[in-house]
Amino acid sequence: MALKIYNTMTRAKEEFKPLEPGKVKMYVCGPTVYDYIHIGNARPIIFFDVVRRYLESAGYDVNYVVNFTDVDDKLIKRAAQMGTTVPEVAETFIGKFYEDTEGLGVRKATLNPRVTENIDEIVAFIEGLVSKGYAYENGGDVYFRTTKFAEYGKLSHQNLEELQFGIRVEVDDRKENPQDFVLWKGAKPGEISWASPWGEGRPGWHIECSAMARKYLGETIDIHGGGQDLQFPHHECEIAQSECLTGHPMANYWMHNGYININNEKMSKSLGNGVNVNQLLKTISPQVIRYFMLSAHYRNPLNFSEEAVEQAKNGLARIENCIANLKHRLANATEGEASEEIVHAAAEVQKQFEQKMNDDFNTPDAITAVFELVNAANPYAQQEKVTKRSLELLLEQFEAMDRVLGILAQQEEELLDEEIERLIVERTEARKAKQWARADEIRDLLTEQGILLEDTAQGIRWRRK
Repeated sequence: MALKIYNTMTRAKEEFKPLEPGKVKMYVCGPTVYDYIHIGNARPIIFFDVVRRYLESAGYDVNYVVNFTDVDDKLIKRAAQMGTTVPEVAETFIGKFYEDTEGLGVRKATLNPRVTENIDEIVAFIEGLVSKGYAYENGGDVYFRTTKFAEYGKLSHQNLEELQFGIRVEVDDRKENPQDFVLWKGAKPGEISWASPWGEGRPGWHIECSAMARKYLGETIDIHGGGQDLQFPHHECEIAQSECLTGHPMANYWMHNGYININNEKMSKSLGNGVNVNQLLKTISPQVIRYFMLSAHYRNPLNFSEEAVEQAKNGLARIENCIANLKHRLANATEGEASEEIVHAAAEVQKQFEQKMNDDFNTPDAITAVFELVNAANPYAQQEKVTKRSLELLLEQFEAMDRVLGILAQQEEELLDEEIERLIVERTEARKAKQWARADEIRDLLTEQGILLEDTAQGIRWRRK
């Protein structure tokens, strides 16, 4: 089954055909770095990380670009509040972004370009639009003429008249049309600024991504992604600017993830119900957060609640316990080939996993495939005789799927220290001597040390909390 992607532009699933065989050019809008990322930001960060991982697992060389907006009204305001400069605010929260995304198990993008590093390219882009009559200057600001782009609104599937009634537009007498959007903002006194043909100023938000996507990936890219909230106006404006300048489609596939609600309410500053990833990671494991994010289809809304987190914990624990059982059985497994039953089960699960991921990155059904492997592995691990190769094959299949999903903790094998080893031996002897109180006492002591013991038919198994 070929990979199919739901294209927001066409409102249909389309077979993925990259511009260049074996290579994918992918741009995802990154954060405005004036604060910590919140759980709403985390959804596209995690989901598009999985898209990239899956494409790479399918053999593609993925050039994955995620930008930083490091100059903006919000950064200027935050710098004033903190008594520092815009570059210092940006540097602080870019550092926090890397900490939090690494904590979430997200691999670094191929490139994270910053707006302030690309001012020359942005200015040249705007000059090109002005020279072609698609943009105009008034009072130090430069605006895009939306009426000059007949297809404006094609991504959100609205025309200009409908858009006028669908959004609030600030009254600005310098605009020829209320729907025109700013490309270059003239600097106010004391603001950070750069020189341009229209005077000191800084870029508007929409032009930044158009310029950076073009510079680092080319005039047409394969996939452009982001949150549903970016569909209009941000991505609509990107399309207008880019296609007017180049005469080519900006992207062949547009992907947008759905919103996250908090306890069935829309996340908003007015409600004060936002949740920062930095705080979340102090109480919830990154694997649980990823599992939760991938438990619903990316285009559907997702509700964050204690109950949803608990469900994610329980689901993940079931997978982890299965894998721990398999590793435990390796110690007394017999040599020999993998059983036909296990070979068949692993192949069927891999096939199911790929089918679901090829169907517009259907991660909840891909997770279901993981549980199909759990259902095959658990009964096998309970058999009196198991072969080493069967166990290894099951573990390899779990690992292959997790290279895409990233929901399992990557732990190195750890040795118990001498004291804990001694206690485990002592507990075993106490049980043999039917000294149950002492055995329970040792078990409780080990639990305090973060060591959980499980008595199985094959002997004592331990794991860290």
